[in-house]
Amino acid sequence: HQASPRHDAAFVAINCGAISEELIESELFGYSEGAFTGAKKGGHPGKFELADKGTLFLDEIGEMPYEMQVKLLRTIQEKAVLRVGSDTPIPINVRIIAATNRNLEEEVKAGRFRVDLYYRINVIVVNIPPLRERREDIKPLIQHFLKTKAAKYEIPIPEIKQEIIE
Repeated sequence: HQASPRHDAAFVAINCGAISEELIESELFGYSEGAFTGAKKGGHPGKFELADKGTLFLDEIGEMPYEMQVKLLRTIQEKAVLRVGSDTPIPINVRIIAATNRNLEEEVKAGRFRVDLYYRINVIVVNIPPLRERREDIKPLIQHFLKTKAAKYEIPIPEIKQEIIE
């Protein structure tokens, strides 16, 4: 996001698997005033609106309920969001990045993921193998995280013995 033309706009992330089925719609699309008991006066923008002109990261999209996939697909196709309790579309311009640990092709075959949504989000695939398949990355990652945390806590970078790395 930071290296893209959208870097001046928001980067908004949402974990699709960590939000209940009842709340994910209002989290993604927002809600209008009076949409439900306890709705804020004036309503509330969803993640799509917050990410307008920026990037929306849909983490664990493979966990998204099937019914919500229909609404997500519609939002992507229409380039507009419809808040819960409203019938007025709000135009959006959002780049979407989606991630999952599931094999979405298998999820499509099993009927748990919409094929049309799969093809809509499957534009550029970046497959990152697990660390167990790229052991040479472990040491640089350890060094990176130690350096980052040491700077954050203003402490010297601790040394890690080779036997621990192995």
